[in-house]
Amino acid sequence: MDHASVVRSVLVIDDSTVQRMHAVDMLGQLGVARVLEASHGEQALALLSELSADELPDVVMVDLEMPGLDGVQVIQRMQAQGLLLPIIVASGRELLIIHTVEAMTRSLGMPVLGGIRKPLQGDALRRLIERRAHVLRPPGGRTGQLPRSADSMGLDAGVLGKAIASGMFTMHYQPKVELQTGAVRGFEALARWPHPDLGMVPPDVFIPLAERHDLIGSLTLALMSRCFTQLSEWRQADERFKPTMAINLSPLLLGDLDLVDQMTRLMAMHDVQADQIVLEITEGSLTPNMGSALAMLARLRLKGFGLSIDDYGTGFSSMQQLAQFPFTELKIDRSFVRGVHERINLRVILQSAIDMSRQLELVSVAEGIETLEDWHTLRTMGCAIGQGYLIAKPMPGADVPTWTRAWNAGACIASLADTTS
Repeated sequence: MDHASVVRSVLVIDDSTVQRMHAVDMLGQLGVARVLEASHGEQALALLSELSADELPDVVMVDLEMPGLDGVQVIQRMQAQGLLLPIIVASGRELLIIHTVEAMTRSLGMPVLGGIRKPLQGDALRRLIERRAHVLRPPGGRTGQLPRSADSMGLDAGVLGKAIASGMFTMHYQPKVELQTGAVRGFEALARWPHPDLGMVPPDVFIPLAERHDLIGSLTLALMSRCFTQLSEWRQADERFKPTMAINLSPLLLGDLDLVDQMTRLMAMHDVQADQIVLEITEGSLTPNMGSALAMLARLRLKGFGLSIDDYGTGFSSMQQLAQFPFTELKIDRSFVRGVHERINLRVILQSAIDMSRQLELVSVAEGIETLEDWHTLRTMGCAIGQGYLIAKPMPGADVPTWTRAWNAGACIASLADTTS
């Protein structure tokens, strides 16, 4: 990856001259063309306030222990001033403190690339810098993120309805592989809306819009039709290739009495079997309308669909839901996966979730795997399935066969699954 194309400028805030010089040198080696420096928090905030929107740094690296304003206060002041720039938390203190500040920063609505211990290490810093490619920021804006509402983007029910009717939505697919063997198990389907004027509209904008205007049913069926068509095309190209497909299901559809029959008709049209489909349902979405949800999920399981409790660990009713709902898969949220190899508290939580899923005969899936260290840790802990950028980013359906052949050729599997740790 060309790091310079991802991050052009970084502001380093650190009271240690030696540490700043080390950071400047390492960032230069990673292709960052412009590195700004501040020796304390007040200086950093003054510098940021003087810069125009186009001059703001792509990333701010904040040391936690500084005289005057410490790193926590600097981040709080940045948020209060609308400077929602991507943050790297740096410190020589224990990782638990670093990760606590990461969580605090996210709770303020600021993008966090991650935490790093000092002295800085090249590979660790490179991985954090690469994450900047997936953090959106508007040109000319002060906030560091694109508008995240339909209203702010000029979208309404009419525009969305026309986009659904005209087939503007496309699908990308992210692989899910067995951690023990490296074998490809399936793909998660992820919707994309390439708008002719706005560019790529993110799901956290168009999904709430569809839910608010009673369009989520027609959108879901349109996206499912795309997914079923793709499965059929893959099978026609190679009869041996029959992966599962994970599709997200809005909680609002759990009360739609016609949904199961509509899905069944669509699948029959494309000769897709129910056991090829896993429906992902967010953990926190199941408590309202409990009776309707139970009825819907029971019918789906009777038809042979797989059911995944998505983003496990981010809600508050997990145990009750696992006891009552007929899930076949437990998908652990990425916030519990990233950096698990170096975070004891995460390992304890993850091991508990993996052990519980095994005892309940659920397939455990870890999303957000980005490093070899996390892969090996999850593999050792007995997690069944992995998903994340280390394996592959979401890709168009036409690219899946080529990627699968390359993966199965052995190079990737040898470097990942066959390595013990």
